[in-house]
Amino acid sequence: MERSAVDLVDVLSFVRVVETGAFARAAERMGISKPVLSRRVARLEEQLGARLLTRTARGAQPTDIGEAYYARASAILADLEAAQEIVAEAVTQVAGPIRLSAPLSFGVAHLAPALADFAAAHPRVELDIEYEDRSVDLVGGGYDLAVRIGKLADSALIARRIAPVRKVLIASPAYLAARGRPEVPADLPGHDLLLYANEQWRFRVGDGWEQVRVRPRLRADNGDMLLAAAVAGLGICILPSFIAAPAIEAGKVEVLLRRHPLEEVGLHVVMPPGRAATARVRALVDFLTDRFGPEPSWDPCWLAGAHG
Repeated sequence: MERSAVDLVDVLSFVRVVETGAFARAAERMGISKPVLSRRVARLEEQLGARLLTRTARGAQPTDIGEAYYARASAILADLEAAQEIVAEAVTQVAGPIRLSAPLSFGVAHLAPALADFAAAHPRVELDIEYEDRSVDLVGGGYDLAVRIGKLADSALIARRIAPVRKVLIASPAYLAARGRPEVPADLPGHDLLLYANEQWRFRVGDGWEQVRVRPRLRADNGDMLLAAAVAGLGICILPSFIAAPAIEAGKVEVLLRRHPLEEVGLHVVMPPGRAATARVRALVDFLTDRFGPEPSWDPCWLAGAHG
């Protein structure tokens, strides 16, 4: 017996529920009523002969079978959307939703004004932005792209490097007056150190790299918290220059060990393959590349030269 063909709108309804976590939000996103969307999902479950969602008081969560179905269905829908755009010549039209993930500190300080300008230039684009420092599952979460900082792990995602991200070692003038100024990386274990999560401190020494063993006075998973602690004189920390630059320019902190720069990483945009083909995503990636690269505006010339 042949299986009856499923309605693609039913599949899309299910995908939107998983992405939003609730029938009401999914219905709003699709522009239909909640009862209509619920009936479509129920019809899909009936045709497939499997329970795809677990309804809870807080929304809806996919079952194990539902997660597997969602992973394949969302990818297929993304490919279909890209194909429809090509056929309809919509690749020339920057319009539609873009779901984006980005790191918190960079997102608030630099990405937010950039996205505001992009939205103003493209009024038919609908932005859905999430700021979080953890690395999200782009395919499983229904994201179109993510801004990521650091070294990228090997994956099937499409990546584009936008700009370098340089780090600086900083401390407040008050701390340095009280505790002295380190002259070489080996001096650091004798100081109060402020650590971002579990990062390693590696400095350029001659032709190689020297790692410093860090026993932090304070550890945090947010750069703005570390900057506040450094400005308050609690110790020495390493921060990306895009966080530290305003405090450096204001004289609230000073850059240390300039002759021993830290490892440089990259600012990247990553995309699932199916999403990268859409005109709106391509337009945003090009916009961010022009906005932040090839040399970021927050880095002074001496810093770029020291790391170059």
